[in-house]
Amino acid sequence: MLAAIYNSVILQLPIGTPNPDDNKPLDFTDPFEVIVIIIMPILAFLFYIIWRKKRKNRK
Repeated sequence: MLAAIYNSVILQLPIGTPNPDDNKPLDFTDPFEVIVIIIMPILAFLFYIIWRKKRKNRK
């Protein structure tokens, strides 16, 4: 039953919409992808830790 529902939802994917099968592998020779995939998440995590410590010390 669930397989039939799942298949009917997947089969109704409009043409031209992003699909997981359309993904290409990451190209780490491109500086933009290195910055977006690796550096920005690390910086966001570090800024969150710093922000949380400052907020905790204020109280």
